Amino acid sequence: MKIVFFLLFSISIFASDVLTNYRLNGIERIEKHMDLELTSKVYWNGHLQKNDTTFGYIESNKNILTCNKDLSTLALYSKDANNTYQLKKKYNAYTGKEKGDKIKEGDLKTPIGVYKITKKLTKENKLNSFYGPLAFVTSYPNEYDKYRGKNGHGIWIHGLPTEQERDEFTQGCIAIDNPSIEALSENIDVQNTLLIINGDEVKQNISREILSSILSELYSWRYSWLYDDIDAYLSFYAQEFVRFDGMDFDKFKKYKTRVFKKIEKKTIIFKNIDVIPYPNTKDVYQITFYENYKSDTFEFNGDKTLIVRLDESDKMKILTEK
Repeated sequence: MKIVFFLLFSISIFASDVLTNYRLNGIERIEKHMDLELTSKVYWNGHLQKNDTTFGYIESNKNILTCNKDLSTLALYSKDANNTYQLKKKYNAYTGKEKGDKIKEGDLKTPIGVYKITKKLTKENKLNSFYGPLAFVTSYPNEYDKYRGKNGHGIWIHGLPTEQERDEFTQGCIAIDNPSIEALSENIDVQNTLLIINGDEVKQNISREILSSILSELYSWRYSWLYDDIDAYLSFYAQEFVRFDGMDFDKFKKYKTRVFKKIEKKTIIFKNIDVIPYPNTKDVYQITFYENYKSDTFEFNGDKTLIVRLDESDKMKILTEK
């Protein structure tokens, strides 16, 4: 009872302070205070206690597919009624003939990384019978792949030939038997499924402490953006930063300095945030979210991707963005 009373008392005091601030200074001061609170690790530590962090911090994907290339398995995890990821099924799978991470077109390797399922192909889409009854197209190469100079395309999850013979490996895709691919199709939503591929077991039970650091850093980046602090904003970018369109850090710095000089009132809202440790790396994370941005001169509503590295002090450094 004492704890409940203390919490209620604290909330009451906080609400009173907010109202007084609003009464004296108006809504803009309140907004700035709330935006600053979102940069706090204390807030994110509390928020993460009620989230399943098996694969990271995930707001937008109900299903996670994990591929262990060493064991040639594909596993499906789905959120249950408690928003907890549960293993639903594990399939035997064929992967690329060659070991290691995919680097270039034709190297016969299955990539290591984090990918979206972008489309389902069937016979109605004139799918070749070599790929079985259906196939799921992945987002390879993703932004981190492109940043590192990797190329190639056409990495799918598909079935087995219905009219041809095949080898016990693929040219880089993930293949499972036809009853399995049909069962998988019935259990996932293309718009709600993420694929994580690793050379061995996909990492699980991600540290909430690390995730809270990344999320507080993400919102610190947003705060500097909202309130036109160009030095703080640029401090979140690595010197080796290259934007999706090839703009390097020096050109990006000049461009953003011009933009920030406008001192415009902005609205920036992040939704459907996912923070995933990038496979086969020690300190690289993929952050994706839906961004609502509006200023006096520009408006954007769409998906955003950041590839970030955490430095020794848990400071977020953006390597690339789109």
